[in-house]
Amino acid sequence: MSKAAEMQGMRDEDGDIRPKFVSAINAAVAAEDTRSARKLTRELHEADLADLIELLSSESRVKLIRLLGRTFDVEALPRLDEPVRDDLMEALPNDVIAAAIRRLDTDDALYLIENLDEIDRQEILDKLSKTDRAALRRALDYPEGAAGRLMKTEFVAIPDFWTVGQTIDHMRESRGLPDEFVEIYVTDPTFRLAGSVPLSRILRSRRDISVADLMETDHTVLKVTDEQEEVAYKFAQYNLVSAPVTDEDGRLVGMMMVDDIVEVMHEEAQEDMLRLGGVGDEEITDTIWSTTRSRFGWLLINLATAVLASWIISLFEATIDQMVALAVLMPIVASMGGNAGTQTMTVSVRALATRNLGPVNALRVIGRESAVGLINGLAFAVLMGLLAWWWFGLNELGLVIGAAMIINLLAAALAGILVPLTLDAFDIDPAVSSAVFVTTVTDVIGFFAFLGLAALWLL
Repeated sequence: MSKAAEMQGMRDEDGDIRPKFVSAINAAVAAEDTRSARKLTRELHEADLADLIELLSSESRVKLIRLLGRTFDVEALPRLDEPVRDDLMEALPNDVIAAAIRRLDTDDALYLIENLDEIDRQEILDKLSKTDRAALRRALDYPEGAAGRLMKTEFVAIPDFWTVGQTIDHMRESRGLPDEFVEIYVTDPTFRLAGSVPLSRILRSRRDISVADLMETDHTVLKVTDEQEEVAYKFAQYNLVSAPVTDEDGRLVGMMMVDDIVEVMHEEAQEDMLRLGGVGDEEITDTIWSTTRSRFGWLLINLATAVLASWIISLFEATIDQMVALAVLMPIVASMGGNAGTQTMTVSVRALATRNLGPVNALRVIGRESAVGLINGLAFAVLMGLLAWWWFGLNELGLVIGAAMIINLLAAALAGILVPLTLDAFDIDPAVSSAVFVTTVTDVIGFFAFLGLAALWLL
């Protein structure tokens, strides 16, 4: 929680937004009270302002921005959830959007226009300077999620024959430099990247020293076509604070800072979590129709797998009729298998995403998960066997459910890792499809093992 939000009374001690604060904003908007609206939002961090805007109605969002005028912190706009941001961009006049873009870095400005229709986007671009317009048009040519879309086109680049003194003078006198940077990039006459110099090294060196003597040539370089997952991996793997971005010919075209990648990492983690739950890229601010549509497909698939499991049960209808205890106990076997499979699957999907699981260690991890599944199966077989014997007074029933528990937990462990590995090998996102297959395996094997053993052993 930012100190400004706390001082303004926006958030309580737990960091939650106070309903009274939102009510005060709504009252100021309804009364078109510019003074109150600006007073309430004056000290807010852009992240807090974005959270506030998301809580307002579509109409109130536009009115609040108009009331704030030039005092509105445009840095809040890229912070908004995508559905809210797109809705707001459609509602705001194009000249207001263009004015906001002039005050933003390229990567943040791109968020505001990338989903607009071509006519509105072109009208906004025409209101910008040639430099900004060219940078945004070039970024829009790259695929969504590529480094070319995420990079900042504002950076510091100098020739290798400059001295430290010339570099410092250039940074003091030039107006088009980024607000924040930690590296200075060194280029050859064709603007190809030759190396980089940490800003701290420049500041600690004498003015007459050549930049070529200070620069580092061994550094991580990103390509404009690199996917955001690849970029996030490199930043995390090599503890990067910033990195240069080059085009297909090796020319320097931008840079990326760690704050941009933290947002990507957050989005990727959130996306994996949502997909494991079968809700896609859903946001809490999505409309009722889009939310219903995104969930319906996965529910339909789950219905198909449930029908398959029910069909397996129907094969043993006569067995269940002869011993009602089987109907009482069989959901336990399937449920335990499903939970165990989900545990293994979650760990496997995350390990694949972070590149901690691959061909080199796949067999070892499969063996480990199989051992874990077997040990847990044995432990719960004893517990369930004793419970079934105490509950129904049948020794054989305890042995049957114990054996079924071992089989299903071992199957769950294998499915939890083999399904994600197989999907990944076929370039299918395991976070999207793994849950359906793992649940199907554990349900089918759980019911078949328990009822099949019961038919052979008890009846």
